[in-house]
Amino acid sequence: MQTTLLVPTDFTKVAHTAIQHAVKLCETMNSKLVIMHIVKDGEDVKKANSKLEKEKEIALSYGSDFELETIVRVGNIFEDIGQVASEISASLIIMGTHGASGWQKVTGSHALKVITNSSIPFIVVQKQNMKHSGYDDIVVPLDLHKETKQKLEIVSDMAHYFDSKVHLVTPYETDKFLKNKLNANIAWARKYLTRKKVKSSVHIAKKGTNLIKEIISVAAEVDADLITIMNLQKNSLMGMMGSHYEQSMLTNELQTPVLCVNPKTTTVSSGTVFTR
Repeated sequence: MQTTLLVPTDFTKVAHTAIQHAVKLCETMNSKLVIMHIVKDGEDVKKANSKLEKEKEIALSYGSDFELETIVRVGNIFEDIGQVASEISASLIIMGTHGASGWQKVTGSHALKVITNSSIPFIVVQKQNMKHSGYDDIVVPLDLHKETKQKLEIVSDMAHYFDSKVHLVTPYETDKFLKNKLNANIAWARKYLTRKKVKSSVHIAKKGTNLIKEIISVAAEVDADLITIMNLQKNSLMGMMGSHYEQSMLTNELQTPVLCVNPKTTTVSSGTVFTR
């Protein structure tokens, strides 16, 4: 079964980075690519369709072994990206974000709002293109929330496409009960990835180290191609950091792409997110 990937574009360079990632993913995953643009009113549709023809040319300059379509939607980015993704049964959305300003001000906080309004996973990129070998090294923060385990379902699927190594990053715990619980989560994650035949390593934050900085440090150390986070904005991700964590990750200083997953109502299932 062919999957569909969606790229919202604002015709900027960062959107073209998202298209480059999407094309490489489509060719690897045998997926269809849909590029969409959102306009404020119907008068802009014709002009947008003309610009999308150029976006198609850009997409085809990155590769050709995939099906390609374009969509123009009258509406707003916060509602219609997720709506279109649902309508076309997209399995993944790849979106560019600007560090300070850009398309309808899609900064870290605005990107997070778009992500929260959709149940579909996002890969959020800045300026870093996908390299030829794909996502070789994936950094995955792992904490005490049961929902964060759900990341591993998608990560293991992605890892199979690129023979990736997963680097688990955990906070430092001094409390004996929390430390034991965290160790149990680490053991579970390693066992899960081993069962999925995915290579992995564990990095425990140093005592007193800010976890966000530790994640970025590990990402820099392993030259990560992707950081995966769980969007638990309503439940305060990583315990106390709330949306500041997600925003910091989406606009991280390394400009490493971020796979952002919204939680499901159940824990990791036996199924897969992407069809191989």
